[in-house]
Parts: sequence; C-alpha cells; structure tokens
Amino acid sequence: MANDDPKTLVSTDWLAAHLNDPDLRILDATSVLPTVDLNPKADYAKAHIPGARFFDIDEISDARSDLPHMAPPVEKFMSRLRAMGVGDGHQVVVYDQLGIHSAPRVWWTFRLMGQDNIAVLDGGLPKWQAEGREIEDLPPTIRDRHMTVRRQNQLVRDVTQVSAASKLGDYEIIDARSAGRFAGSEPEPREGLRLGHIPGSKNVPYADLMNEDGTMKDADALRARFKAGGVDLSKPAITTCGSGVTACVLALALERIGKTDWSVYDGSWAEWGAFSTLPVATGES
Repeated sequence: MANDDPKTLVSTDWLAAHLNDPDLRILDATSVLPTVDLNPKADYAKAHIPGARFFDIDEISDARSDLPHMAPPVEKFMSRLRAMGVGDGHQVVVYDQLGIHSAPRVWWTFRLMGQDNIAVLDGGLPKWQAEGREIEDLPPTIRDRHMTVRRQNQLVRDVTQVSAASKLGDYEIIDARSAGRFAGSEPEPREGLRLGHIPGSKNVPYADLMNEDGTMKDADALRARFKAGGVDLSKPAITTCGSGVTACVLALALERIGKTDWSVYDGSWAEWGAFSTLPVATGES
C-alpha cells in the first residue's frame, strides 16, 4: 500500500528503505491456531527479516489467566521487551509468516501499553520473500533500552463490558471469525466451546479485508466491507474473534479508516463460548 503510516501499516518498500535505520526494531509475531501444524519460532530461526526478534504471543501474556494469550501485565511487557532490546524512541515494525494474521495483535498490545510508534508490515513475510528481499538466520544484536508504559484501558474490554454492550446495543460488536464459525455451522478449533456468536454482533471475517497478495485493502474498500457487514460506523466498536488475535486485524482496519473509538474483547470466543450462562446466537447477523 502506497499510503505508508509508521503508526499503523507500512509497505515492504518502506521497510526496505528503512532497514538500516539505527532506531528501527523488527518483530516476528507469528502465532497459529492449535490445529495448524506449524512451528513459528523454529521457522523464524531458519529465516527472518534481518534484525528481527521473535515476539512470542503465548509467552508474553498473562500467565495468571486460563484463557489463551491474554494481554500481559505491564511489568511483564516492559521486562520482556527490554530483554529484546526494544524501548522508548524505537520505531517498531511487526510482521508474521502468514501475511496479516497475528502481527496486528502485537500492534494492539503496544498500543494498549501506550506505545504507538509501531506498524504492521503489509503483506508480511510472504510478500517480503516473494519480492526476493533479504532474509537471514542470525540472532539479532541486543542493546538494552528502557521502555515507558502507560496502559490505555480504553482499548480493551472484558466479558462484563461486552455483555452489557450486547444487551444495550450501544456498541457495534464485530466478529472476525469465518462466516461458518460465526453462524455456528462450523466447529471451533478449541475444544469445549459452544458454537455461534455474541448476540447482536456483526460478522466481518478478517480475511475479507485482504487483497489477493495478502496486503490490506485500501480505506475505501475497508469502509465498504464493514458497511456490507451491517456495521454502523457511527457507533463505537468492540472487535472480537476466537481468542483475541484476528480481532486486532479488525482494529487495525478501523484505525486505517480513521475510526479511533474501538476496543478489543481480549477473551473473545475462547471466554464467551466457554460459559453456559452467557447467551449465544446462531445463524447470520
């Protein structure tokens, strides 16, 4: 995408031009569903964009929660990033090995922690490699730098807040899962979860926001897809998905169209679908 923005999304051309900037830090944030037979960390070790560190979404999370990769406590985020040599004054670019899938989760996590000098690589590692750009298998050189964190609580919602929004209809709840999972006609990849969606929510599968080459659609096309999904963009939005990963793709897309009153339901269907006391709807929106 020609419209590079170091706070949301940058192209492979932009990254190539800035690859040797002293204050650039690159993160591989690949994470996959339990049903996907990939080892992101091992694949990172074999081939990554020069200088990239591996951001382990499952490890840099709240270990006190039984839910998958919930947002980490402030102290843990600060210590893990400092150990990776990422801190104040750095421009961060985050990518994943699948295109645009899990990288926006880390973009959101940084934003949650009050760090906004971070962008997702448009098209991710697949586009970078398809263009024949440089990769390496060397570990990065780490130089310690302090990170200041100011948690932005307005960017995250818990189950109580989402339940109220579902009942009152004062927020648009937007679900990034596939149409089949949203409707309850396809199984969930995690065992023990009910099928269906949060009552009143709208379905905009995150894959629908991508072009054929894995890059994100332009602002006009993104806006049109949200509206086609029945989303009222005048309302504040809560994004959700299976476990809070691709919900962040929707959040990134909303930010790209200039909508800033959004938040992410961190527990997502991994939480909502596990509790029999919470209502479930099936079928289309």
